[in-house]
Amino acid sequence: MSSTDTPNEAVITAYAKAPAHTVRAGGVTYAYRELGPKGGIPVVFFVHLAATLDNWDPRIIDPIAKGRHVIAFDNRGVGASTGQVPDSVEAMADDAYTFIKALGYDKIDIFSFSLGGMVAQALVVKHPELVRKLVLTGTGPKGGKDMDKVARVTYWDILRATLTRSDPKEFLFFNRNATGKPAARAFVNRLKERTVDRDADIKTKAFQTQLKAIKKWGRSAPDDLSSITQPTLIANGDNDRMVPSVLSEDLHRRIKGSELIIYPDSGHGGIFQYHQEFAPVAVEFLAR
Repeated sequence: MSSTDTPNEAVITAYAKAPAHTVRAGGVTYAYRELGPKGGIPVVFFVHLAATLDNWDPRIIDPIAKGRHVIAFDNRGVGASTGQVPDSVEAMADDAYTFIKALGYDKIDIFSFSLGGMVAQALVVKHPELVRKLVLTGTGPKGGKDMDKVARVTYWDILRATLTRSDPKEFLFFNRNATGKPAARAFVNRLKERTVDRDADIKTKAFQTQLKAIKKWGRSAPDDLSSITQPTLIANGDNDRMVPSVLSEDLHRRIKGSELIIYPDSGHGGIFQYHQEFAPVAVEFLAR
């Protein structure tokens, strides 16, 4: 929260133009961006495996920022944030908590995707008082079936992308069919809309450590998700190869009162392929 904000300052609602900030806490300098009108409970975005601040789809984040204060951040050791990536999801959640408290917030809403959804679950289990609402997309529960196979799928798709000179997300997030391929290209192009003050790429060691953390999460004893009483929205594609779609259904069964959306003919990035349908749903859910 900047002390230089003034009531007459123009509100930025385009993620491509969101100013970059840093805050230091616990010996780590966290990089973050914020946009949307200040005040009220912020929506904090928890990003996916290998992602930095430049990996959020503006077609998802911008509609939410029209009415809400949005904060996206690099967790420890990722992008422009300092330190080393933790080797467990729970430690990532501890860092996220440190970051949020450093900004002075006692209550937040969470929008999460993939690994970010795992971190969000660990955070809400440990600090339920911090979270008002929870959006979990393209993710699964601790100890979920086949969760520990994420690394194998990821490395295989990175190889496929390298051989075709493509972005790995085109393979990891979308079906390789007549519907998925153009959706993938459109998504990758949207990520390039920010042309200045872009984030640092994730380092190979940081990426590998994240994969180890996911494998550990997948092989650990499940958390008791019945303790999550916050309103929860869960979404995925029907053909998620990274975090199997059945795990979204598993989350839905285990989190009482949660809402579930499964988009047809789509993969891990189903919410990005169907951003025109999903963004208004997320906006309405978070506004309730």
